[in-house]
Amino acid sequence: MTQDELLAALAPPRLPAGVLQPDWREALGLIGLGLLAALLVFLLLAPLLTRRPSHRARIRATRGLPVGERLLAIARILGHLPADLRAAAYGAGPAPTDERIEHIANRSGRRR
Repeated sequence: MTQDELLAALAPPRLPAGVLQPDWREALGLIGLGLLAALLVFLLLAPLLTRRPSHRARIRATRGLPVGERLLAIARILGHLPADLRAAAYGAGPAPTDERIEHIANRSGRRR
């Protein structure tokens, strides 16, 4: 049996011939579905792609808080409380100025 005879013996296709070649409406629909899928992927990945503020910016944002709360916030940001700020945090020393707190915190953040 030759290949032509084998193909002739097969059952005729059950799909209309137009299915194999999409027209402009179907192509436009496929493009729209692709854009919706891309939007969905973007919305799912957007939280992972956003930039977090730097330690320096987050430390600067603590200005205006009372000294105790500010030192606690800085400890949370850095993951530790710099040794130079511990006395002020526990009330054993005078409260440093805002500029001094930022200087110590930024210097400590670079070392780690």
